[in-house]
Amino acid sequence: MNLNNKVILITGASTGIGKAMAKLLAKENCSLALIARRGELLDELTGQIKTENPNIKSYVCDVAKPGEVKKVFTEVREHFKKIDIAILNAGVGSKSSAEDYKYENAKNTFDVNVLGIVNCVENLLPDFIKCKDGMIVGVSSLADSRGWQGSGFYCASKAAATILLENLRAELKPFNIKVITVKPGFVETPMTANNKFPMPFLMSAEKAARIIIGGIKKEKRIIQFPLPTVLGSKLMRVVPDSLFEYISIKN
Repeated sequence: MNLNNKVILITGASTGIGKAMAKLLAKENCSLALIARRGELLDELTGQIKTENPNIKSYVCDVAKPGEVKKVFTEVREHFKKIDIAILNAGVGSKSSAEDYKYENAKNTFDVNVLGIVNCVENLLPDFIKCKDGMIVGVSSLADSRGWQGSGFYCASKAAATILLENLRAELKPFNIKVITVKPGFVETPMTANNKFPMPFLMSAEKAARIIIGGIKKEKRIIQFPLPTVLGSKLMRVVPDSLFEYISIKN
């Protein structure tokens, strides 16, 4: 796929992988609609990259709130006239343990990581289906493989996101709408900075962004990295439950 003259929307654009993608895509001949909850960080980023690409506009929006998503997506279309590619990157981390098992933590995680995708897709599909064109890039995680200790809400939300995107890929194929699932391993972001456990094969957000953008250009169905973590996650899917429980407790 050639990104020339494409209008690309990115959620969760103010930090981490979203921010790194925005910086790289600003060098392409495309227009960017950058969406995030934290307006001050978004304005700072937009100011930095507008010198390279004037066709950039930022929008403050919480993807977990349907009304805000509808309003912002309408504003994006009014300004840019269309959306060609939507990179649904917004996500939150969550710790969950038996000692601190709370509904509110689960709700916040699923509202952003799963229903945030649903809210955005709902506002994309009418135009995409009408035009029989468009691309949805949903960011899940290799953490979707099992219910790792201390991360049950997060892992479950990413597993749900992966299945949701898989379903969309099949249902939207007749309409020529492409759906890409992105499954990173550990990436240096404000979210992972809070992790207190080992993160093998940790990579920079910039490297992750380059891999994702490269995969978008190649129109890959699934973009997953790094390879050792991909192989490890595949292995974890098939190990006996008793062995997984032992490994999870040890970690």
